Amino acid sequence: MKNSSLYNNLVNECSRENVAKLLSVDSEVELNELYKHALNTKKQFTGNNIYLRGLIELSNICLKNCFYCGIRRGNGKVERYQMGFREIVDAAVYAWKNKFGSIVIQSGERNDKAFVLYIEELLEEIHRRTNHELGVTLSLGEQTEETYKRWFERGAHRYLLRIESSNEDLFYKIHPKDERHSYTKRLKALETIKKTGYQTGTGIMIGLPFQTIDHLADDLIFIKEFGIDMVGMGPYLEHEDTPLYEHRHLIPSSAVRFRRTLNMIASLRLLMPNINIASATALETLDPNGRIMALQAGANVFMPNLTPEENAINYFLYKNKPLYNGQVIKYLKDFEVKLQKSAQLIGYGEQGNSQRYAARV
Repeated sequence: MKNSSLYNNLVNECSRENVAKLLSVDSEVELNELYKHALNTKKQFTGNNIYLRGLIELSNICLKNCFYCGIRRGNGKVERYQMGFREIVDAAVYAWKNKFGSIVIQSGERNDKAFVLYIEELLEEIHRRTNHELGVTLSLGEQTEETYKRWFERGAHRYLLRIESSNEDLFYKIHPKDERHSYTKRLKALETIKKTGYQTGTGIMIGLPFQTIDHLADDLIFIKEFGIDMVGMGPYLEHEDTPLYEHRHLIPSSAVRFRRTLNMIASLRLLMPNINIASATALETLDPNGRIMALQAGANVFMPNLTPEENAINYFLYKNKPLYNGQVIKYLKDFEVKLQKSAQLIGYGEQGNSQRYAARV
């Protein structure tokens, strides 16, 4: 069949042309075949279990001024917050007690000494309170090599630093070109994270203004050639209080962004069978079943948000972000019922470390 032929071409030659062809699949028959192939590949290499990562959005204070982001430094309409120490630890313990294998601590980017020390103390206390059983992923932006090492030594297992676009020209269309937003520094930071010993993660936005299928194909090739262990990528969702909003007429339709995201997930699963791929929260903004569909197309990580709602409402990277209204466990149980229809299970209590990372180290 056509998709099988495309996949065989991809295995034989991971070229921009072959990846772009797979990303461009759009007929219902071909899409179903692509997603089925990706799902089977995932089950073969990483199993039937979906790994839970409880998301804790520590703070929306950010030094960066990215053109697409709702919590960018220049957005004066945002009510800034930082969660308290006990509040964060309690969220981590809640995750552990409810058999989440891991948490993700995410924040706007800061690198002052007080913040670095705050994260160190959090890591130590979280591990103490959870009997060192809870995996911890950090997504706290660009830091110094010393900081990465200090956090790693205190028990951070994974680090996610999204490149957003591996194309330098496109990178500077969505970021200011200044000292705080350097494409070269972003790449260097990823290299340092990998060298430090983290399970290394990155990600991109799909459906940006100015973005082409070739850009997306190159993104997947970049992820493969860099040797990334885990990936979080989702559709670009515009925010009216950002500079990129003025280019909204260049954004593909919601349906196109949604399909391209699923195609990216499926294609990456075929390219890199043993990595971890997250089902992005943003997919649920475009379709109520978006995250389920991503897991059926090759993703294997699911991240319920554990941030207290009074803070989560101010961590709006984009509009219409899904919130659980304090009903995380109920949402998870309902989600599990849907998941079982595709013969997949939630891996309660499993850290779900990247099998690619295990093979790499």
